[in-house]
Order: sequence, then structure tokens, then C-alpha cells
Amino acid sequence: MTDKQPSNFQKTLDRHNLTLTRDATTMLQVNVGLACDLLCRHCHLEAGPGRTEMMNSAVMTEIVACARRLPFTDIDLTGGAPELLPGLADLVVSLAALTPRLSVRTNLLALSRPESAELPGIYRDHRVTIVASLPTTNPGQTEAQRGSGVWARSLAMLKFLNSLGYGMEGSGLELNLVSNPSGAFLPPPQAQAEKKFRHDLERQHGIRFNRLFTFANVPLGRFRNWLERSGNLETYQHKLERSFNPCTLPGLMCRSLISVNWDGYLYDCDFNLAAGLFHGEQRRHISQFTAFPREGTPIPVGDHCFACTAGSGFT
Repeated sequence: MTDKQPSNFQKTLDRHNLTLTRDATTMLQVNVGLACDLLCRHCHLEAGPGRTEMMNSAVMTEIVACARRLPFTDIDLTGGAPELLPGLADLVVSLAALTPRLSVRTNLLALSRPESAELPGIYRDHRVTIVASLPTTNPGQTEAQRGSGVWARSLAMLKFLNSLGYGMEGSGLELNLVSNPSGAFLPPPQAQAEKKFRHDLERQHGIRFNRLFTFANVPLGRFRNWLERSGNLETYQHKLERSFNPCTLPGLMCRSLISVNWDGYLYDCDFNLAAGLFHGEQRRHISQFTAFPREGTPIPVGDHCFACTAGSGFT
């Protein structure tokens, strides 16, 4: 039996005389499940309509208990599509009272379902930050990625959120957008992309938002499968590796974040969750998480980490 060989990412850190270790832990990220109403090609978790893995009430209770005993300054709810989680409204209300900043991610389509009608009002009343994914401001490209009719429904939901005060100056209700490339290429510079999004959405549709975040797609899950089928995996991975920026390491989210899967087990980020790299390299449940990790604790890494350190990084 041979020892596990270090990943290319670890070798790259070694060449730069760098380490990736934990800073002070401030954020709890909760992946509530893999069920989603969309089947996006870039999804690193392979979430979709056929997935049934969802957080149960016992784990939700443990999440709330953890937030009560540890002073997280940020809590982030993600998925899949969080809106498909039964009991999401109660979870949001409970967590909003326990942290200064609660965020919920949405693909906008799941939020526009009749079953989600109460959620925007609950988000507003509890000052929840909404992080909405919108691939592009091009209708055709958006529908090619997400399906017919998606563009109009996405715009309608953004306009409704604006009507509640989200994204509007002085409201204190934050609406941020996230854009991922549709193929095997890196995103444009974030400032450049935000300027275009703001121009297109505000001038053409009267839609306002606070910030746009652009991230490189991570070669895991469904996106990795597509890269392999299309013959782009090696080229894309090399592109990420060539774009490694050591200046991104201090701001990486994994340094200050604990990620909890739908089954309650802990990881250092949602990408390590997808890769099966447990926090502390051991299987540990949220119910056992009674103190923040020590600063300087090593973070497990793999070659997917190049996606978070390419260009301006994933912070």
C-alpha cells in the first residue's frame, strides 16, 4: 500500500512556499439538499429534479442549536434549490434571529413557484440577503442553459424583489447576483461583468441589484462530466492551473467557513463537500461541533481548488 500522492494544487502551493490553513471561523454555510428544479450544466453537485437528498428536521434542529451556541457572523443557505426544502421558512426565521447576516441563494425560478409565495416576504421581514444566480443578460444564452421561458420568469422575480425593496438604495435589503460561465472558459473580470449587468438590467429592464459576483466553474460533478464528454477536461484544468494567483489565498472563503451537508456532516467548503473531503479529514457531525477550529488548522485540498484561485479568485 502506497501513501496518497499530493494533488497538483498541493504541489503548486509547495512551489510557492504557501500553505492553506484556517483563519478565524466566522461563517456557517448550510447545503440543505440536492433537489433542484433546474439541471444546470455547471453544477458541481449534480443537483436536479431527480435528486431526493434533502435535510431532515433533526438536522435542521442541530443547525439551529449550533448557531445558538457559536457566534457566526454570517450564515449562508444553499442547495440545490433551498426553496424546495420543506420547512425552509421556519429555518430562515430561526437562523435570522441568531446571526447578524443571513443569506439565501436562489436560482429565481424556484422562488417564483406558487409553493414559494411566502418566502420573499419572510426574507424581507427578517432582512435576509438574497443571492440570485443569473448566467447572463443575454436571453438566448440564458434559455439555452436553463430552458425555455426561464428568462422572462427570472426578470419577473427580480422586478418583484425590487418592488419589495431588494437592491434599492437605502432599503438595507441586499440583492446580489452570481454569474458563472456557460462553458469551458474563465469568467471576465468581475468589475467589467458587473458594469455590463448593471447597464443591461437597469437600462433595459429597470432592475437594480447591489453586487455581481463572477466565479469560475469548478471541475466537479455534472460540469466535470460534461468536460469529460466534450473532451475539454484536460484543457480546462490546465487553464485553471495556469491562472493560479497566489494573492487569492488570504481571502478564500474556506479559511473562515464551515460547510454543513444536508446529512449534517462537516466540510471546509461546498466544493470539498462535492469532492468528499471532510473537514479535518474525518467524518464529523454538526451535533459534535461545539467549538470553532483552531486557526492554522490545515484545509484539505484537491485539484478542484485551482478554480477558486484562478484570476481574482473565489472569495
